Amino acid sequence: MIFINNVLQFDAADEAATTAFGQALAQSLAAALPDGAVIALIGPLGAGKTRLVQAVAHAAGVEPGIVASPTFVLVHEYAGLLPIYHFDAYRLKSETEFAALGPEEYFSQRAWSFIEWADRVPNSLPPDRLEITIEPTSPTARQFNIRALGPHHEKALAVLQRGLPNNPRSSMDH
Repeated sequence: MIFINNVLQFDAADEAATTAFGQALAQSLAAALPDGAVIALIGPLGAGKTRLVQAVAHAAGVEPGIVASPTFVLVHEYAGLLPIYHFDAYRLKSETEFAALGPEEYFSQRAWSFIEWADRVPNSLPPDRLEITIEPTSPTARQFNIRALGPHHEKALAVLQRGLPNNPRSSMDH
């Protein structure tokens, strides 16, 4: 597959479509990245970053209702198909504070690491990752723009594109 600019766009009309996107994301990560993945989540307050992690975690075997926003704890750990590490950089004052959490240790494990507010700590993220920007387009609708950075995650993006419901708009070349 040839990538034009590594951006896949998926429009979710409601929370059910966000859940379907999360399920497809979990399946693509499991299929393409069995040794783990790093997913940077970017979007305004209320965009649905935590909701997306909940959907992925549930699809990976985490009990519903367990995943919560890590805003005050900074990192949650969940047992699923692979361990899921859920970071939040919203309340951090600097990348130094994020580095103090030891993210490189989490990122190097056979696990899925999700970082909410990843745009606040760009220099602390591994160069090979998925970036998902979430934009609210109505009170219930969201637009997900998924970009692969690095060859590992490009494979996951290709698998995700094939597994998404409703044949989403894409700027990827087949």
